[in-house]
Amino acid sequence: MQQATVTLPQLDCGLCGFRTCAEMESRMADDPGIIKRCIHLSENRIVAKRTDSGSCSTCTATCDGMFAVSDEVTWKDSLGRDFDFYLEHFPEDPGPREIILPHNPMITRELNVAVGDILIGRPLGMSCGCPITHCGIAMEVDMRTGVIVWCVTGPLKPREQGYKDLGYYIAEGYEGIITKTRKEIKIGMRYFFQPRMCMLQWRHSGLVNYMNRTREGWQVRLEGLWIG
Repeated sequence: MQQATVTLPQLDCGLCGFRTCAEMESRMADDPGIIKRCIHLSENRIVAKRTDSGSCSTCTATCDGMFAVSDEVTWKDSLGRDFDFYLEHFPEDPGPREIILPHNPMITRELNVAVGDILIGRPLGMSCGCPITHCGIAMEVDMRTGVIVWCVTGPLKPREQGYKDLGYYIAEGYEGIITKTRKEIKIGMRYFFQPRMCMLQWRHSGLVNYMNRTREGWQVRLEGLWIG
């Protein structure tokens, strides 16, 4: 029985394990089952179909490709500098997710940091250079490397309940949701963005190295952070 012809989307996303769709197609003759690796052909994918009005069937936002590109926002930070999108926190989290490493990684063990602990610290130097002391709740802790993932929440809980002081730390990355942007976002590109809950309302810069479409918006991770 002849195998039905399947056309790949030619997106070269790499999620199937091959660098390009053409490379995957060259292997399908000998192993047709690998077509299951293509998430864009999956019945469980979220499909955004553009209508005549410019909106998509999965949301009410105006689309540019797969992104809700908004002209309603003034894309300026508090110092008048342009940025490309707001980074929102996950709906289930108390604040934005920040991946951090104390300047002395041993302090994670010395303080016996555990999930749920209230922490304070300040991102120092080229990693961020923010002048504001950050406060948050530990969500993930790696005792071997000292890396902590916390949700930045503001100073109220530390004042009311006490805290563990990390001292200076390096901001390694942010994780969050993009719901509005002024341009299409691509993996491997650097963008200016503003964390929605930033107290200074300053733009940050980061390289997008992970993307996942969710019902709330695009889940992204940004690394190589700096302010300005």
